[in-house]
Amino acid sequence: MRKLDFQGIDRLTEHKLADAYGVASAQVKPFVNWLNEYCQQYEINTPLRLAAFLAQIGHESGRMRYVEELSKGYAYEGRKDLGNIHKGDGEKYKGRGLIQLTGRANYTELSNDTGIDFVSQPMMLGLPEYAVMSACWFWRKRRLNKLADNGEFREITRRINGGYNGLEDRGKLYVNCKRMLNV
Repeated sequence: MRKLDFQGIDRLTEHKLADAYGVASAQVKPFVNWLNEYCQQYEINTPLRLAAFLAQIGHESGRMRYVEELSKGYAYEGRKDLGNIHKGDGEKYKGRGLIQLTGRANYTELSNDTGIDFVSQPMMLGLPEYAVMSACWFWRKRRLNKLADNGEFREITRRINGGYNGLEDRGKLYVNCKRMLNV
């Protein structure tokens, strides 16, 4: 399996990613250096892994247009399956980051694993560094590299989304990202 170099020609660039997403380079620029750093750290470091990851975060974030869910988060209020047990948790812990991490339980787990307090400062997930880091953390925590290695893109979608919302768009992005990475 070919490993990405991240030091030479295989390094992700804003121009390559913007082309794969069909957006202006300025839209992805704030995230590219963090993607290069955190993807390597979280072992999203082969062409298949990176293509699947970029396709999923591309869809979840509107091609890196949104680092916070557009809705107010009221639908998550009182959702014990998300750990939202206090009044206001739905809005406070709505989807953020490039993978739209949702719920007090996920914010708490991320905080515990990274040593960064996202529970008391949830808006930090809107910053490019943490938007990327939280997506990479989620990817590894859910063991999605193995699914990417096996080409199980549909199952990756289910584990991220809880269903198959946006599967067609995710699939198009996957094809574009694989093309970008010569997979």
